[in-house]
Amino acid sequence: MTRQQLYEQIQRKKSYLCVGLDTDLNKIPKHLLKLADPIYEFNRQIIDATSEYCVAFKPNLAFYEALGPDGLHSLKKTVDHISPDIFTIADAKRGDIGNTSEMYADAFFNYYNFDSVTVAPYMGKDSVVPFLKDGKWVILLALTSNSGSMDFQMMEVSSIDHSDTKLFQQVIRHARKWANEDSLMFVVGATHPELFKMIREIAPDNFLLVPGVGAQGGSLKELSETGMNSMCGLLVNSSRQIIYASSGEDFADKAREQAQYMQKEMHELLDRLL
Repeated sequence: MTRQQLYEQIQRKKSYLCVGLDTDLNKIPKHLLKLADPIYEFNRQIIDATSEYCVAFKPNLAFYEALGPDGLHSLKKTVDHISPDIFTIADAKRGDIGNTSEMYADAFFNYYNFDSVTVAPYMGKDSVVPFLKDGKWVILLALTSNSGSMDFQMMEVSSIDHSDTKLFQQVIRHARKWANEDSLMFVVGATHPELFKMIREIAPDNFLLVPGVGAQGGSLKELSETGMNSMCGLLVNSSRQIIYASSGEDFADKAREQAQYMQKEMHELLDRLL
């Protein structure tokens, strides 16, 4: 999916919602556990219920890998069920050198057929470039929403021109030398709304994947006002707030209601800010 195609989906649905499929056997409705593949059945119903209101789905690989081969089989079926006009994100946070990254890229892009994968930049350029395949996307961790992001990402570092004093700023600026806005996005947590303006000065045209709205306290209004660009440029993720809106047999209906609620707010923000 190209950047233009993604923007067209945002315009058509009046939404920049990404639904995170962090599917946990311990949290899904109990009545599903008697089925042969409860993870897939849960995901299938969530996808069918929310597709009208979102432009992306983001399975978190850890929840599937923890279940071994059965979990990975559920993941494959899940991705295959998502409509091709919805952007898919492998939230894998991979990052290794050379042929290892090549193998990761082959798995996510050729076997699972994801549109994108989240990548950790700590090992530098040669750990990221193998994921930059034609028509696919790298979503680079830049400024994450967890409390531990302060440990390294906000460290003061030296800068030649004294403009980029935080490590995350230099990560974004360096990464933009490896790929342009048509194949590179950045993860920027909603818990840092005051820094979106600074990030937009470095990366004005890149899409940003934004976790941390809702359960982690991020404000959709604040991050949209400072982070949106002329093509929206935002994919705002919500996981628990949507997929675990109910633990009963009405879980899909409640997920739809939550997704629709967020889409309505996004519609209003798009109309006002674009």
